[in-house]
Amino acid sequence: MPTSQGSHRIRIVDAFTHQPFSGNPAGVLLLDAFPDDAWLQNVATEVNHAETAFAHRLPAGGDADWALRWFTPATEVDLCGHATLATAHVLQVTGAAEGPVRFATRSGVLTTTAHADGTVTMDFPTAPLTPAAIPEGVAEALGAEPLAVFDAGASLGDLLVELADEKTVRALAPDHKALIRHSERGIIATAQAEDPTRGYDFVSRGFFPRVGIDEDPVTGSAHTALAPFWSERLGRTELTGLQASARGGFVRTELRGDRTLLTGRAVTVIEGDLYA
Repeated sequence: MPTSQGSHRIRIVDAFTHQPFSGNPAGVLLLDAFPDDAWLQNVATEVNHAETAFAHRLPAGGDADWALRWFTPATEVDLCGHATLATAHVLQVTGAAEGPVRFATRSGVLTTTAHADGTVTMDFPTAPLTPAAIPEGVAEALGAEPLAVFDAGASLGDLLVELADEKTVRALAPDHKALIRHSERGIIATAQAEDPTRGYDFVSRGFFPRVGIDEDPVTGSAHTALAPFWSERLGRTELTGLQASARGGFVRTELRGDRTLLTGRAVTVIEGDLYA
């Protein structure tokens, strides 16, 4: 079976949070080059978090500084926000990179900028939203009746589902197997915050059983669809979203046309050696 010889430093980073054991955990490995895909997938399966990020430095003078890939326990994905944030955090705290970092990914070049206050801002493509008919069976699968449904485009492969209120989003207990047939990647359920004085403007939850994640704790990429949706509804380009999973996490969004800026914090929880 193909392996990568030697040991590698591996870190578990909680993203979109300032404290351990909340937000979304991601594995992060900085490598000299990408080993074969089977090894990368085996590591991600072993780590068994929503995503594990693998990155290596690129030669100077190109369009990007680092190459970056993301794997769930089941498959490689095209875009991942929290594992990108986690990787940028590792580069910052280890001194491996300073200032803005350009990542070459399957979704093009993504730039992250680390700030003096410990936050990281990610520059991602905005997901195009197209109104869609409510699919037959989606209400039963979610356990709640949608107010409206939007296709978030091929870049995400998600279905954005607006629900009646925050309480409904928080109370969801979906049939994950039934959700699989309703989108290419997952379902993003959302509603306006009941009380914006609590520090967030909207809530969401993300379900991605098709890629091996029944519920993702905090989904950065989903906010590239949530940002344009709620910016239009609320009339503001800068918002804060709370992903109301059991772990929970906050994502600050800024809509800039075809780009969306996502800002959050991250904290390293575990660091050790991977022997494989």
